[in-house]
Order: sequence, then structure tokens, then C-alpha cells
Amino acid sequence: MYAKGDYRRQVMVNDTQGTDYRPPFMRDYGRIIHSASFRRQQGKTQVFPGHESDFFRNRLTHSLEVAQIAEGIADRINHMHRSDMGDHKIDGRLCAAAGLVHDIGHPPFGHNGERALDAAMRQYGGFEGNAQTLRILSRLEKKVRYSKPVAGDDRAGMNLCLRTLASILKYDNEIAQKRPKEDKVKKGYYRSERPIVNEIKKRVLRNSPLPADTTFKTIECSIMDLADDFAYSVYDLEDSLKAGFLTPAGILASSSRLLQKVAAAVTKQLERECSAAQVSAVFAQVFEGIVSYGEQVPTHADAVLTFAKAYESSQQLSEDSYYRTRLSSALVHEFIGGVKFELNTEHPALSKAYIDGDLEMKVEVLKQYTYVAMIYSARVKLGEYRGFQLVTDIFEALMGDKGDLLMPEDVRQRFLATPEKNKAKRARTVCDYVAGMTDRYAMEFWARLKSDAAESMFKPI
Repeated sequence: MYAKGDYRRQVMVNDTQGTDYRPPFMRDYGRIIHSASFRRQQGKTQVFPGHESDFFRNRLTHSLEVAQIAEGIADRINHMHRSDMGDHKIDGRLCAAAGLVHDIGHPPFGHNGERALDAAMRQYGGFEGNAQTLRILSRLEKKVRYSKPVAGDDRAGMNLCLRTLASILKYDNEIAQKRPKEDKVKKGYYRSERPIVNEIKKRVLRNSPLPADTTFKTIECSIMDLADDFAYSVYDLEDSLKAGFLTPAGILASSSRLLQKVAAAVTKQLERECSAAQVSAVFAQVFEGIVSYGEQVPTHADAVLTFAKAYESSQQLSEDSYYRTRLSSALVHEFIGGVKFELNTEHPALSKAYIDGDLEMKVEVLKQYTYVAMIYSARVKLGEYRGFQLVTDIFEALMGDKGDLLMPEDVRQRFLATPEKNKAKRARTVCDYVAGMTDRYAMEFWARLKSDAAESMFKPI
């Protein structure tokens, strides 16, 4: 499954520390854990703002869950296919590393922050979370530099193995430098990282060309992608149940309008038909044990008693941590157990892990229902709306006249080292700084610019 080129780093350094007991991918895992960008995920919202409750997941806890699920998928594939895997055993710790960093490029305030930065960067290469993830790992983290600049930049980020970088390359697409206002950004990587992507593909494919009609996506990336979907579909639902925004009874009694919206979203994502009835059927199966009749309840209970029992069970499931944990655990176990593996003997790195059929539909229904019902709800969107404006205001202030005076010293030095006429590179420097902000830091920074109750001048930028 792995060759010498997979372990090659962006910068080959004479580093022999612990190599006899710490394999390259294990070292990458450690570098990620100890990085500032990884830590900053604790201050970025997943669904519910962190200040609302310590219970809710944030980007960091979500990433830890994705990492564990990804490693579990790899372990199961290795176990189930041990007789025909041969030398193609998947490195579970590499899959976990991909899970840890898959969301590291997300800016403050989630998708609204992403939209704000992309709007500001539309004429300078755009902004996209996956592209920013690669940029952070391969450029922005302060560990190693190239001896000679690559694409005008001597920074080499964490200097991870090329196979580790490949594990987060979900979209093999270079984002356009400029595009019309009406065109949405296509997921991929920035032009500035094109040489790095080319080197990744060269090494991982072992100097062979990418086969025709084949997408460059490694087995570790496929596994990470599945783990992300599983975590989203299960744990966002769990958080919503805990918050009381959703209940099993309320989900089962969803309006036809909501069910149709979810069905349309699933159809678009899976590119196969999903009906409102199928959405209902998924939740009927998920919550099939919601009514548990004891011996004292007649087999043909009347409608009122059935309704009361169902409502009681629904509330219990929402309010009781044991019920929620049992439900989440059962769903994740079911999803991992349904993962299929397809070995690519010509290019082992491009082997596939996937789910299909009813299980794929179930995962997508759970994910899209929470997204449509909660993330698009007024209560959540109201908080996000402010985030769009905050990010826009900060970016415009930093790019404005004497905006460099508002920057931390290291950001200012990089900004001023770029010629004024190279506005695209200056904008990318500002974008990198703003994208790295946590939600709270962005709000504090904005308060210094706009609020009557600004932070103290003695607090560092």
C-alpha cells in the first residue's frame, strides 16, 4: 500500500530523532496534535456556538471524533480483508491524522465566514475551506522552510509526508484566480499550492500518470470522507436532541415541506432520487423503538395511550444522555460495519472505501435533515449572519489605508514585504490571518474596530 515516495516530505531534512520507533505517519500525527492550527479548532463553531454550552461539539471535538471513526474504518477493512490484503494493509493512524485536520481550514463563523472571505477574495484566487486546509499544512504552519522558494513562497508548513497531504486532497481541482460574482467557488486547491499538489500526485502515483477517467483521491481520503459524513449525520443530530431543538416525535411529525426539502437535498447530493416518504422511512427505522410496551399495556392500545407513550419516549430520548449515547453508538457501529472496500491493484493508493444502497441513503438523510432543520433555522442563522458582517468588516479594515497598522507584527512584516502593486498576494496574507481567527478572537478584534465596548488596548492583537 505504501512506497518510498509516500514518506517523502516537502523538505528532506536530516532528522533521525526517534525514527527507529516512530514511523513517518506517526510523526505527522504528533506534529498535527502539537500545532497551533489544530488547537485553534476548539474556538470554531461546529453547529451551536461554544459559548452556549460546554456540551456542544466544536470543530476540535468533531475532528477528534472523525479521526477515531476513520481509524476504526481502516482497522475493520484490514480485519475483514486480511486474507486478500497482502502488503496492502491500510495505515489507521494516517487515516486518523487526516481526520484531525480535515476541517483545519475552516474560518471563524463556519460557512458564513467562508462566504465572506470568498467574496472578498473573488478576484484574488477565492477562498475555500479544503484549499485552506492544504495551505495551512503545506505553507502556513511555522515549522520548516524551503531552501529555495516554491511558487514565490519559501514556507513549507508542517513539512508532512506527501501521502499525509494527499489524504486531505478531496478535490483535484485548481481554483480559478478570478471569476464573475455569480459564480460560486469550486472546491479544490489554490494556484499557489499547485507545485505541491503536482509533487504529491507524482510521488503517490509512483511516477505513473493518473489513469483516464480516474479521480485522484487516496484510500485514506476516502475513509476520512466517510468518517466525516458519519460524524456529521450522527453527532449533529445528538447535539440537536440535547439542545431540545429537535425531538424524535417532532422529527417523525415533520411537515411535508421540510421532508421535501430534505429529500431534494439528498437527491442532489447522491444524484439519485430520494422522496419525502423515504426520508420519513429512515427516521421511522431510527426511532422504531420509541414506543416500548410493557405487559400492562394491551396489544391493541388505543390511539391516545399510544400517543402518550410515544411522546414520553421521545422526551426521554431527548433528555436522557444514556438514550442519546446508545442511539449514536448504534448508528456509528452500523455505518462502520457497512463500509465496503475495493482494492486497486494497479494503483493501491487509489483504492476505494465506500457505502452504497440503503445505508448511503440513511447517512445522507440524517445529515441533510439536521442541516436543513437546524443549520438553516432562524435561531442558528441569526448568529451566523453577524459572522458574515464581522469577517467582511475585518478584512476591509486590514486591506484599507494603513490597515497594516492593525496587524500583528509577523503578519505586518509579510504584508509590507509584498510590493503594493501585487494586491493579490497582499490580500492572501490578510485572508490567511483572518481565516485563522477563532470565533471569539474575531469578535474581539471587530469590537476594537467598531464597538463602543471595545477590548483594552493592553490586550495583545
